[in-house]
Amino acid sequence: MKKVFERPKSLTDVPFSYCPGCTHGIAHRLVAEVIDELGIQERTIGIAPVGCSVLCYDFFDVDMQEAAHGRAPAVATGIKRVHPDSIVFSYQGDGDLASIGTAEIVHAANRGEKITVIFINNAIYGMTGGQMAPTTLPGQKTTTSPYGRDTEACGYPIRISEMLSTLDGPAYIARASLHDPQNIVKAKSAIRKAFQAQVDGLGFSLVELLSTCPTNWGMTPVESLKWLEDNMIPRYPLGEYKVIEGVK
Repeated sequence: MKKVFERPKSLTDVPFSYCPGCTHGIAHRLVAEVIDELGIQERTIGIAPVGCSVLCYDFFDVDMQEAAHGRAPAVATGIKRVHPDSIVFSYQGDGDLASIGTAEIVHAANRGEKITVIFINNAIYGMTGGQMAPTTLPGQKTTTSPYGRDTEACGYPIRISEMLSTLDGPAYIARASLHDPQNIVKAKSAIRKAFQAQVDGLGFSLVELLSTCPTNWGMTPVESLKWLEDNMIPRYPLGEYKVIEGVK
């Protein structure tokens, strides 16, 4: 019988440790599929910082390096500069990238470091118990905002893709979502463009992926997909935010 669907070679056979309904697993598969299709597995190096993805070195069958919380872009920068022929990517959540690592991501993007960043935005701190994140929506309840995020006291959600797209260094910035098959296909296309931009030496690339966190949102997996569509996409519009000449 002909096999028509199989695990990407760039994923190990280790079962994912993510909560049921979490879309980290989908994001991992898309990244691995792109690595396979571009034929870059043997020269790819991934960076796993602190967060739900802290164990992704168990899941990606490429060289992996752990990084301190928020410091993945700095670690990726060092590795890429020492090994310029390698394809280097970081896989970061919103608590990691948009909070403690804000300075790191802004300056790596501004310098135009030739790395690729996969940014998971689930509007909450996942691993540490569901606290409010920089991406938490106004009025959204978390363990540290039990009455809902108060923008007067806590400010507004940070739109990372829009902010970084104003800089001169990035070659490709896009936001996609993982809440349904159609958008998953678009997400893979964006991830492929981001990695291809690095292969072609064009500059910094980042793909923001809107993701679910059913456990900390207090929802079923199906409810969380609908909540993402109805609440997150209006706040975080999907699309390409920066595409320089040569990106394909």
